[in-house]
Amino acid sequence: MPKMKSHSGTKKRFRLTGTGKLVRGKAYKSHILTKKTTKRKRGFRQETTVSSADRKTVVSRLA
Repeated sequence: MPKMKSHSGTKKRFRLTGTGKLVRGKAYKSHILTKKTTKRKRGFRQETTVSSADRKTVVSRLA
């Protein structure tokens, strides 16, 4: 039986921290930026952790 392959899109979008948390980039930062405040756009630059509800799905695609 061949091994399962990791999902290529998931590999590019998520990463594991040293403590085992999943990190992702934020959405809504690519276009239609003129109506968004500078403070809001600056917040999109930071990464955030994946919610516990989505963690199982993402981990299954990474492994």
